Amino acid sequence: MNTNVGESQNISKPPFFDGNIYGHWKAKMTIFIQSLDYNLWDLVVDGPNLPTVTLENGVVVPKPRNLYDDNDRRRDQINSKAKHIIIYAINSNDFNRISSCIFAKEIWDRLEVTYEGTNQVKEAKNSMLVQEYEMFTMNETEDIKSMFCRFINIINALQALDKTYSNSEMVRIVCITSKESQRPSIRGSSRVINDP
Repeated sequence: MNTNVGESQNISKPPFFDGNIYGHWKAKMTIFIQSLDYNLWDLVVDGPNLPTVTLENGVVVPKPRNLYDDNDRRRDQINSKAKHIIIYAINSNDFNRISSCIFAKEIWDRLEVTYEGTNQVKEAKNSMLVQEYEMFTMNETEDIKSMFCRFINIINALQALDKTYSNSEMVRIVCITSKESQRPSIRGSSRVINDP
């Protein structure tokens, strides 16, 4: 399995998703799109605000493209740009999965459901990770560095599912679960959590 997930890429190109480690790619892609234009990111998260017209009977319908004004075309172009960025960053299997999507939000949502699951699946993962966090202990054969790395992986997985803990809570868990003989080394490790 490739764990490299587009390391050291050109910052003008979106991070490439090879089908592995979706959470890392999602975080990098979010930052990449936001760095280009927050309007793009808003469109990916909220979906497009499609132009509409109100008929004489008061019914609101999608505006025909031949009636688009410059503002309507700009909004449509932002959607196309967001789609292009995401499509450029995914492998051919995922492209086949999303090729029928019209809007960037549809693409993003389909990738999320494919790799993170539905809301029910996310809740189950979240519950499992919260339990793993709350029951976290240092293994008998584990050194502080390995324990801390395993702990950070749990924290990162929780953050990917929008579950966060305060820095002081995380440091408390690490201090409680570490072996007595390892406690002096924890002070250095806790700085990693606290440093921006």
